[in-house]
Amino acid sequence: MTAGLRLSWLPLLAVLATGARAAETPAAPAAAGDAARCAVWARELGFADALARHDAEAFAGFLHADAVFGVGHQPTRGRAAILADWMPLIEGKALELRWYPERVSVGGDGRTAYSSGPALYRNPKDGSYRLGRFGSVWQQDADGQWRVIFDDGVRPAPVDEAGVKAFEAGRRDACPAS
Repeated sequence: MTAGLRLSWLPLLAVLATGARAAETPAAPAAAGDAARCAVWARELGFADALARHDAEAFAGFLHADAVFGVGHQPTRGRAAILADWMPLIEGKALELRWYPERVSVGGDGRTAYSSGPALYRNPKDGSYRLGRFGSVWQQDADGQWRVIFDDGVRPAPVDEAGVKAFEAGRRDACPAS
């Protein structure tokens, strides 16, 4: 091959290399991220609603098989152990717990997300309320479903009626624009 012939391939190779890099770049990363963020938003609401309905089977469906709850203190590991630990709440025999997401962020891999928001606890014995916060890490499982893999919260503090009303007013069922 002559030097002239070799040089004539360089522009073509440059175009092909640029095209290959463009093909590796997602066409609409923001749109894909928004779709994942809103999917996790909906899953977080569904997770909370499963607890409110006292539906143990649905609640378990939101848990990753290898989930860890209480990561900031003494952790509970695995779906079965978490389900057993939460059963008094699921059955409605202990505190009533409600929560919803305020923020959801999706990681760069598109399969990991972080959700956080307020958590309202009601003591059914005396009607008192406490307000805390939760943080959950979600992972898109092999079946494409988002499941909680890590969960923890901030210790709740007593809250007055105005705080309860603010909690109630803050829930958004529709995923907000990013």
